[in-house]
Amino acid sequence: MRILMVAAESTPFVKTGGLGEVVGSLARALRKRGHDTRIVIPFYSVIPSELKETVTFRMRWTMSLSWRQQSVGLYEHHAGHGVTYFIENAFYFARDAIYGMSGTYDEGERFAFFSRAVLEALLHLEWVPDVVHLHDWQAALVPFFHEHFYRDVDKLKGVRYVLTVHNLKYQGIFPPGIVGDVLGVGPEVLRTDDMEYYGQANFLKAGLVRAHRVTTVSPTYAEEIRHPYYGEGLDGLFRVLKPPVVGILNGIDLEDYDPAQDPHVFVPYTDLQGKRDNKRLLLESMGLQAETSKMLMVMVSRLVEQKGIDLVLHILSELFQRPVVLMILGSGEAHYEAHLKQAEAHFPRQIRVMTGYNEGLARKLYAAADVYLMPSRFEPCGISQMIAMRYLAVPLVRLTGGLVDTVQPYNPLTGTGVGVTFYEYNAHALLDAVDRVLQLYDDETDRHFYNMTETMRRRPLGWDRSAVAYEALYRSLFPEPPEDVPPSEPPEDVPPSDLPYPEKRMEETKIRERKAALRSAVRMDRAFNPTIGSIV
Repeated sequence: MRILMVAAESTPFVKTGGLGEVVGSLARALRKRGHDTRIVIPFYSVIPSELKETVTFRMRWTMSLSWRQQSVGLYEHHAGHGVTYFIENAFYFARDAIYGMSGTYDEGERFAFFSRAVLEALLHLEWVPDVVHLHDWQAALVPFFHEHFYRDVDKLKGVRYVLTVHNLKYQGIFPPGIVGDVLGVGPEVLRTDDMEYYGQANFLKAGLVRAHRVTTVSPTYAEEIRHPYYGEGLDGLFRVLKPPVVGILNGIDLEDYDPAQDPHVFVPYTDLQGKRDNKRLLLESMGLQAETSKMLMVMVSRLVEQKGIDLVLHILSELFQRPVVLMILGSGEAHYEAHLKQAEAHFPRQIRVMTGYNEGLARKLYAAADVYLMPSRFEPCGISQMIAMRYLAVPLVRLTGGLVDTVQPYNPLTGTGVGVTFYEYNAHALLDAVDRVLQLYDDETDRHFYNMTETMRRRPLGWDRSAVAYEALYRSLFPEPPEDVPPSEPPEDVPPSDLPYPEKRMEETKIRERKAALRSAVRMDRAFNPTIGSIV
């Protein structure tokens, strides 16, 4: 099957978060299953120069974008069995950052240009995909432009569109005038059953109502966005969308994230003793060599409200009355950075805050962490908790979205589960979870942390299962499978009963799994505090 991934970012060329990592890793997993999977992203000036040198020029043409005539350059990169295309325009993409200010008119124009240029590129290439897999709002206008300007192009008539929502918080919402000035269509598209959104133009919604299938990045999040709290104003659409949205869990690249082979960590390792060595060396490098007996908690995160930073700030003074060290790597909203830096000044022996992002340092933090902290208000899937488990760090998470699907609460009575969880979005619920994980950490036999890390080793954190699920979804779009489609057999190390599957069985199991996770969390709470009552 021929598959084209369309996204604003993809590893190894450019990545600001989980989106770029998911696009690159999923494409590699599908290639391993025999599919001709290619990627197209903008040709940003911030792509590292050593990678730009591997890219070759293909062609250039002029394209209409409403009243504008814009130059489009097409470049490509070949590596192994994969091809990545780049859409080039210096006016839109030769900037100091990948993204501008979300919601600004210019941002809408940039990615409208990108979406239409993708279709134009397909007209110039000999290769035509069976499936175009769109990622987030920046790519969601591709089927919109197809419907309005390329409907009668024979070459594109057989193309099917899949749109994956990675984070519904970001939808590409712009003033209504953009539909004529940039998209080049009339105001008739500003209807509630099209791209209108509270008087604005919503790029993501334009794709949702046109894609042949819509997916999101975890089964629980697919259910959550049908409700107002998580639906960001689109919950009504998701409740009536046909076919219904499918949740397919993300994975991580197990070859890239391998603590036994990772060149970034202080000491490659495969067990808890190796983690202790990395912890000791990291603390020494931070001037905290006297704190090795304390539990090391780590966050590698964007510093935004979604990630639960408010909860962390509320408990800092109480947290540092406990034997813990907290290390945070990330950047985001200025007031969060300022508050965390202020805490570092007040508690210099228990917290380090590193703003910005450094991949090598992030790997060192994962390798050294006893506990990985992820108290998200909402989390469509989450990649960090899976990386943490790959590096044998115990996740402490709030049960929401993909965290429900990936972090089974640990039960100290049975020794099952991989992490410590809480449900209420409340600072004291977070502090209670910290106290529970401290009790596990303080166990002199290391029994509890050993049980969790052994379970982590057996968890299928890679892309094998999810690649099979996407393959099945792609195949369902065609009455007759496209040529050269390999059979959808599970990888050898994945039992058929464990495979994710399209909506019918997935819909039946995701509610059951979530209820089981909540029951397990309550049992764990009772194990520590028998006075806790039942959740009704």
